[in-house]
Amino acid sequence: LLSLLCLGDCQLHTSCGIQKCTRDFVSFTSHLNADREDFDSEYCKALRAYSLCTHRNSKVCRGNLVYHSAVLGISDLMSQRNCTRDGPTSSTSPEVTHDLCSYSGHTEAREHQGGEKPPPPTYLFCGLFGLSHLRTFKDHFQTCKVEGAWPLIDSDNLSVQVTNVPVAPGSSATAANKITIIFKSHQDCTEQKVYQAVSDDLPAAFVDGTTSGGDGNSRSLYIMEKVRGSSIEMHARYIGTTVHIRRLGHHLTLAIRMPQELVMAYEESQDLQLCVNGCPSSEWIDQSGRLPLPVMGKLLPQGAAAHPPSGYTLATTTAKCHEKMLVKDVYFHSCVFDLLTTGDANFTAAAHSALQDVEALHPSKEHWHIFPRSGGGAVGRDGKFFVSLRLLFFILVAYL
Repeated sequence: LLSLLCLGDCQLHTSCGIQKCTRDFVSFTSHLNADREDFDSEYCKALRAYSLCTHRNSKVCRGNLVYHSAVLGISDLMSQRNCTRDGPTSSTSPEVTHDLCSYSGHTEAREHQGGEKPPPPTYLFCGLFGLSHLRTFKDHFQTCKVEGAWPLIDSDNLSVQVTNVPVAPGSSATAANKITIIFKSHQDCTEQKVYQAVSDDLPAAFVDGTTSGGDGNSRSLYIMEKVRGSSIEMHARYIGTTVHIRRLGHHLTLAIRMPQELVMAYEESQDLQLCVNGCPSSEWIDQSGRLPLPVMGKLLPQGAAAHPPSGYTLATTTAKCHEKMLVKDVYFHSCVFDLLTTGDANFTAAAHSALQDVEALHPSKEHWHIFPRSGGGAVGRDGKFFVSLRLLFFILVAYL
């Protein structure tokens, strides 16, 4: 009787969690044989587990008719079977021992069903910061124009879109001023949740005002505020994904770690994902290894001091970036380029924070740092970084 209570209508109440309680009960009892000597004791264990599950969901299921019907049904069956309220509960079902609202639980469940231990999941990292510096899931590094709205991730589980705006007159460089994330509904783990951050507001809640998705007890999806108004984290346990978003000045940065299995599960029509395949070649800022910084003569009146529009020189910019980043990797060089282009010290903090996010989320420590090519060769078309000694020399010459 109870197994039929929540198989249809309950799909409308996934946030309540009663459907999972019922499904667990069915899993506990479906293999029981009424002729077995221990049938009654095992059935009582399953009923007690069912009762405990409904009790854990009592707050979120308040007002749910199906939930209250299940509670009454449990009580009737316990009376019929002479089950005591106190006693052992079922704990051998794979649905209970393996948390299916945890990505690691999916792996454990597959192991239980298939008999072979699957390899541990592989995680990938993607980040966007500063003047649209992009580190893809393949550890390629690019700087792109990408003005307007662009998809970073577009999968069946998650959508991430960034909106970029120009930041300096005379330059094609852009920076993110809006990030929209859609966590799509997933079984009983979460209903669809939408998050949006803009340049002047980094909320610590989804657009509907909540801070979590699904059953609040399972914490399958939730938001944490790290620094009020400037740093938040989102954890989607059911898809093994962590997102960091920061607000620095008038712009945003994003970092995300996601299982490779989910990253690569996309259709051909979903191939425009900057985190997966990088920016289209038409959107690259670097051309043959050179970044077209603003030309002094077009921005300053004739006879004005020959300094970059930012007010920084190459020497002062390098020194300021070196204060935050001792290793001269691509994050250091990004800092130099951004500060020379805009004169906004917030971009120094953005590069430094982006490296911190790499250290927190990237699974391979040996790949945290990416370095420009040796020998002064500029990079770009193969996805590596483009800033080199030759570029810095070009910058210096352009303003002397």
